[in-house]
Amino acid sequence: MPAGRRHQVGVGDLAVPGDRGHVAVDHRAERATLFRGQLPSGPGLTWAVVLVLALDTATPTLVAGLARWSPDGAAEVLADRATPSGNRHAELLTVAVTEVLRDAGLALGDVEAVVTGLGPGPFTGLRVGVVTAAAIGDARGLPVVGVCSLDAVGSGARTVVTDARRKEVYWAAYAADGSRTGGPGVARPEELAVAGPVVGDARFAERLGVEVAPAEVTTAGLVRAAAPQLADPSSAGPLVPLYLRRPDAVPPTSFKPVTTA
Repeated sequence: MPAGRRHQVGVGDLAVPGDRGHVAVDHRAERATLFRGQLPSGPGLTWAVVLVLALDTATPTLVAGLARWSPDGAAEVLADRATPSGNRHAELLTVAVTEVLRDAGLALGDVEAVVTGLGPGPFTGLRVGVVTAAAIGDARGLPVVGVCSLDAVGSGARTVVTDARRKEVYWAAYAADGSRTGGPGVARPEELAVAGPVVGDARFAERLGVEVAPAEVTTAGLVRAAAPQLADPSSAGPLVPLYLRRPDAVPPTSFKPVTTA
């Protein structure tokens, strides 16, 4: 970027300091051009990277991170948090986002796109990340990209397994180029025929009968999985969580009579 120019990304304008004050230029059209995989051509506009906020609440470990993504697929993670959160995703997600922004020396107004894991995962925790991502995108007018959370675990040829509760695992299989060849699905470990290296929740190694290399969802993995949709946001589908089964909570089937004096 030429000396003497700076970006104030996220407030709807590009502020260009000059000899006699600032010229405010609406950069939303140029941002849309960039997301189609092209660089904007306006004077002084040399964006080659997009600041992405990545979120995932599909597993007991909450993930929030910031990365700079470029149309050539390269991604640089600036800050991230992987916080064991159990069922406290709603309580801890905003804190995690605040911390990664602080660590990177940035503000939410600097974010230009949001990526969120769509699961599979438990109903309550999963919807926290999806709804938060959608709210940020709606408030700021940003592209929001949803990806299968299992796609963000490990890389290359592998089978990914994560805890699905009820003594089951969520799983998906991948080819050497990272494309998904099976799943996502849910199954009992003893009934799942896995191929190739297995990564994810190592606690299921004995029940699967194979070694499981520990691995979790990462900021880098989320951004990598979202790369095709970041390059062309029009290809992104709706944010539909992958629950794969009905929630654990069920409505009561009988009611106690209530009497009043």
